[in-house]
Amino acid sequence: MSSNVVRPTPRPLNWWLCLGIPVVAAIILVLLELTDLDMDLARLFYDPAAGDFIGRHSYFLENILHDRAKEVVIGFSVFAVLGFIASFFIERLKPFKRELGCLVLSLGLATSFVTPMKAVTAVQCPWSLEQFGGHETYSKLMEHRPQTNKPGRCWPGGHAATGFTLFALFFVLRDRRPRLAKQAFIFAFALGSVFSISRMMQGAHFFSHNVWTAIFCWLICLGSYYWVLYRPTVRAETVVRAQPVGA
Repeated sequence: MSSNVVRPTPRPLNWWLCLGIPVVAAIILVLLELTDLDMDLARLFYDPAAGDFIGRHSYFLENILHDRAKEVVIGFSVFAVLGFIASFFIERLKPFKRELGCLVLSLGLATSFVTPMKAVTAVQCPWSLEQFGGHETYSKLMEHRPQTNKPGRCWPGGHAATGFTLFALFFVLRDRRPRLAKQAFIFAFALGSVFSISRMMQGAHFFSHNVWTAIFCWLICLGSYYWVLYRPTVRAETVVRAQPVGA
């Protein structure tokens, strides 16, 4: 009889892609600090006549694409935690214990890093700036923050992380279901991008805020996968049933 594969052999990681692209993207973002790209893109979503961003009071962007969408992802995370706990007791889930653990770890880390970094960096949101009808002074990520009674809490992008954290699905699925893993990557990238653009339309974030978020989420999910699941020198564990001689 055929072997029953309990744990798949990890597929080799292309480190030039997995680490190279995020590093290059980070370098580009640092260089973009020398330009006004963030401001130029933000102005595309700002209506001077109304004195506000075009999506600032949009019911769809705020209530559906922000609040309800976030609740769906939180619900998914809760089910992931429950699935991981259940994998200790339910036989059918036990072979997936490590994958579920990796998923829970990735989701947790890729969302929890945002709030502390917001507090440390104190970057202002576009809607708070003088250029867009606010009262705060603009400063780039690497620049000194002007004195203010209301420090910013806008770097990196929190809602973008809600979408990009699903990069975790790509890594959890890549060894068992490669094709589905690619679809999960596309979904996570698309969802994170939609969330990013929607918040830009509302004046909540600059373009670079969301790209940094994507980089961090990818690296966190990659690190979790490497630590929990990636064992390239260990062959798959198999259960082989005895067969008659000559079968």
